[in-house]
Amino acid sequence: MSSTGKVIGVVVLMIVAVLGITWIVQGNNFFMYKVFAPQYASVQRKVFENTAPYNMGMMQDLRRMQEEYITADAQHKAAIGAMILHNYAQYDEDRMPPDLRTFYEQVKRNQGIASPTP
Repeated sequence: MSSTGKVIGVVVLMIVAVLGITWIVQGNNFFMYKVFAPQYASVQRKVFENTAPYNMGMMQDLRRMQEEYITADAQHKAAIGAMILHNYAQYDEDRMPPDLRTFYEQVKRNQGIASPTP
């Protein structure tokens, strides 16, 4: 084998080695991100949902929709009620003030959704 062939072989081997090391390092970062990113995002979401501004905003929004619901005609009440149920489906009802919880239960009854009995 000529010296030119040896040089080319060494260069190709070095390129493959550098690419392999890069893949191992970057692949590990990707694996770590893939494993821990969903858990990190979940924790961030739970922390966000427990902040006072989030809960105050949700209650202000529900009060605004309550006013719209009260003044709406029957057809619009159905649409507003569906929107309320969609927006607050995952919201913890125990965080609602009693008057809004009663309103929310009323909307669920009017939309035909039975509330679980304790």
